[in-house]
Amino acid sequence: MLGKTTKATTSPLVIERGGHTVSRKNISDNALKVLYRLNKGGYDAYLVGGGVRDILLGQQPKDFDIATNATPEQIKALFRNCRLIGRRFRLAHIVFGRDIIEVATFRGHHDNADNKSSVKKDSANKNAKKQHSKQSEHGMLLRDNIYGTIEEDAERRDFTINSLYYSARDFKIYDFANGLADIEKKQIRLIGDPETRYREDPVRMLRAIRFATKLDMKIHKDTASPIPTLAPLMANIPAARMFEEYLKLFLGGKAQANFHLLAENNLLQYFFPQMSQILAANSNKAAIAFIEQVLINTDKRINDGLRVTPAFLLAAVIWYSLEENINALMVGNTMAPQDAFFAAMHEIMAEQQRCVAIPKRFQLPMKDIWILQQKLHRREGAKAFKLLEHQRFRAAYDFLLIRAQVEGGELQELADWWTNFQEASPDTQQQMVKSVRGPRSNSRRRAPRKRRKPSAPE
Repeated sequence: MLGKTTKATTSPLVIERGGHTVSRKNISDNALKVLYRLNKGGYDAYLVGGGVRDILLGQQPKDFDIATNATPEQIKALFRNCRLIGRRFRLAHIVFGRDIIEVATFRGHHDNADNKSSVKKDSANKNAKKQHSKQSEHGMLLRDNIYGTIEEDAERRDFTINSLYYSARDFKIYDFANGLADIEKKQIRLIGDPETRYREDPVRMLRAIRFATKLDMKIHKDTASPIPTLAPLMANIPAARMFEEYLKLFLGGKAQANFHLLAENNLLQYFFPQMSQILAANSNKAAIAFIEQVLINTDKRINDGLRVTPAFLLAAVIWYSLEENINALMVGNTMAPQDAFFAAMHEIMAEQQRCVAIPKRFQLPMKDIWILQQKLHRREGAKAFKLLEHQRFRAAYDFLLIRAQVEGGELQELADWWTNFQEASPDTQQQMVKSVRGPRSNSRRRAPRKRRKPSAPE
């Protein structure tokens, strides 16, 4: 039986070349160049983590990460195309045009007071920065530049399936945490005590969910059980990092599955607080049906190889909360519709930004999609033709189609009109526009008042 704590072993399971499916032909040329040069420079170097895992699963790896006993400064000395990044985790990026190979020095344990490790001494660089670490009061690692051995590095990795090391020197796989067995069992399992590992980096809770859906695996019960209780730790994650996690969770073809797993584990509120409240209270069935359909469509587009903008899904998740805010501001007719719209938009975006820092390049398309939902109702005169030329028209039209699919009624009639308008000939378009009644077309014109003749003086 598996215990609550899974440890990496100091004596790894070694799989010879004939016993695994990892081949150099599955590894990018640039990753191989980095491995070979590090080996040639006298350092140990391994392809590690997702690159090994995905090849074993018969998938094409998205990234090829490398772990080595060379320090960042030593790596930089070997590669002219190297740049060092990060304060929290010091990493080396080897740049080949648009392709970047990430190289990390073996991580050590924080209780290594004298920092003894197999990392080679860099006697030439006496002014090298001291290695150090720092933790928050919640146990989260704020800085983590303690270097160690490959065995320590394996223990420091998050999940067993990511603790697999492939050597281009002897073509063997080194398995320190029974990762191969977990791949066969199709389970996601943390290395070490789950609560401690989640406190070190709460984003591991998101990674557990993402790996489970991406790889079609189950989260092991010991790894899954602490997540709902420890979910409040996500409040300590910077909003900018949460946007990066949003991209990984919702633009990887598994948005719908990730959305529901986040909700089940009390994590959705740290991405979308308004939608999380609606979902928990089941207070707006149209909003829930709408976001469900948007998630399905997003996954389909991504899996079909079509382009998806992060702005569309963000606009969809917030839309019904925005409408509620607008209606609340207009109670009693104390505020004009346009003023209420912009006031509500400012308020709800400010709240959303506290959770997920949305870059301006995506905020603007979101706002355009929302504004166009109002303008799509106004089709009289030349307005329909101007809207058709708007750079966000297609996104706003797609948004309207999904709303109409959920709500029906007048929205469906409006969506059908725009569908027919786009497909119509120029002459037919002119007739369609002429047949649209403007805002005052239903009211009769008042007859001009007759001027009273001035009465004769008495």
